[in-house]
Amino acid sequence: MNTHEGWFIMLRFPLNRRFAGMVSVMLTALTLPLAAQASAELCSESLVREIPHRPLTAPAGSRVMQRLMDRSGPERDAAVVDQILSGNVPDFLRRLTPVSLTGRLGNGRKVQVTLCVTPDYLAVGNDRDFVRVPMGLAAAARVADSLGFILPTPKMVDAIYQQAKVRLAPRPMKPGRMMSSTPYLLQHDETLDAQRRRTGGKLTELTAGQKKDIVLTTRLLSHPGRVAIYGWHRPNGRPIQPLSTVHGAFYADYSHGVRLVSRTAFVNGKPVPLDEIMRDRQLAPIVSREGPIPDATRLMASLY
Repeated sequence: MNTHEGWFIMLRFPLNRRFAGMVSVMLTALTLPLAAQASAELCSESLVREIPHRPLTAPAGSRVMQRLMDRSGPERDAAVVDQILSGNVPDFLRRLTPVSLTGRLGNGRKVQVTLCVTPDYLAVGNDRDFVRVPMGLAAAARVADSLGFILPTPKMVDAIYQQAKVRLAPRPMKPGRMMSSTPYLLQHDETLDAQRRRTGGKLTELTAGQKKDIVLTTRLLSHPGRVAIYGWHRPNGRPIQPLSTVHGAFYADYSHGVRLVSRTAFVNGKPVPLDEIMRDRQLAPIVSREGPIPDATRLMASLY
């Protein structure tokens, strides 16, 4: 049994009265520095080690997308996935940002779960020239799974928006057949870049409000072949897009984004696999409104 498994079991199961006092002290010690633990120190570079180094010859984001101007759907996804899995990802996306959610165990003790998320949506290119790339569910799940991440739940998306240092107001474009086209997504991406520049925020600062998220939800189990989307928060904090599985799994338009969440989370500062948290009856409600997700890792793998 490793260290985190040991204390994790202590949280979950009733304790012998003989050890209750000692464990109470231990748990109190864990809960005291909650705010301090929600720091970038938790979200270290080790959590992005599965993202390949960006090749020196990798094309800039605009160049990648210019090659894909007449492509959409799975064909565009395949090209984008190849770029990302080869390491053509901006450096700033490798600087994960902590997002914390709090809750209480059955015994009333406070628990903080800290997630490590990408500061913006998945993009191709470099820090000077990058393009945020929407993609279908299969492509998004494959990228996340291959790089050591999962997709967020709607509750995580809300927390990301609430804790974002840079909030961009949604900029919907005219609906129509062109919504899924590359020119449309490039036009929207330029709008987002202009918004971000006006804020004066840094690329590494947590940014939200600019996209709908592709999310992980138990609805995917009962709605196979569908993509789940949620978010695009207005300045008042309310999402434009409620949780929906109306679109087919390969659908992606300019408004969709892929936010990555590390498979390693922290419970009161201690590293724990996020899929363990998501299937635990007491901890799962902290990160998901749907209760436990029995096997998030397997669910992710089933999507592509």
